[in-house]
Amino acid sequence: MLDASARKLIDPPLNALGRRLAARGVTADGVTLVGLGLGLCAAALIAIGWTGVALIALLASRLADGLDGAVARASQTTDFGGYLDIAVDFLFYGAIPFGFVAMNPDANAVAGAWLLTSFYFNGTSFLGYAILAEKRGLETRAQGIKSLYYSNGLLEGTETIIFFVLLCLFPAYFAPLAWIFGLLCFATATLRLIAARRVFTSLKEDQ
Repeated sequence: MLDASARKLIDPPLNALGRRLAARGVTADGVTLVGLGLGLCAAALIAIGWTGVALIALLASRLADGLDGAVARASQTTDFGGYLDIAVDFLFYGAIPFGFVAMNPDANAVAGAWLLTSFYFNGTSFLGYAILAEKRGLETRAQGIKSLYYSNGLLEGTETIIFFVLLCLFPAYFAPLAWIFGLLCFATATLRLIAARRVFTSLKEDQ
């Protein structure tokens, strides 16, 4: 829900920095992998209870996640780069909740399983929509220039990062926050399914 507005704020500085990095020979895939490393470090730090330090690594990983696209646009975009980016994102989104479960399994395991199940459902609804949108030739730039069709929703990347920041700041509240956010993820995926039925059924009827 917030991604389109966030892109308007962060894209100009990211694009400027991306051009500088590309001019120095930095590759988009390299930035993506650095972001993954930082994200996994954040998850490991969470698992051992260092959530404050983990927050720094987490935010740095999301900076890299925004920069890889900016570097690609300043040099060369590739289908593999877009594929790598989305795969790395989903690994990151799963690793952070796992870190909290590992930190305190007795208190966080059930809520963490609920959260990861909601991520699984929401991610599937997102990727399935992208596949059908590509098949139908649909395009959108609401979230910037992307390799995949980014369908909007109640919860998007910006909301998820805000959620992860809150978890790092208030780790004792992981369970209630996870239950709430998981419920919203299920709502997002359900609404996306309803929208997909309307859009793709109407497109079929128009052809």
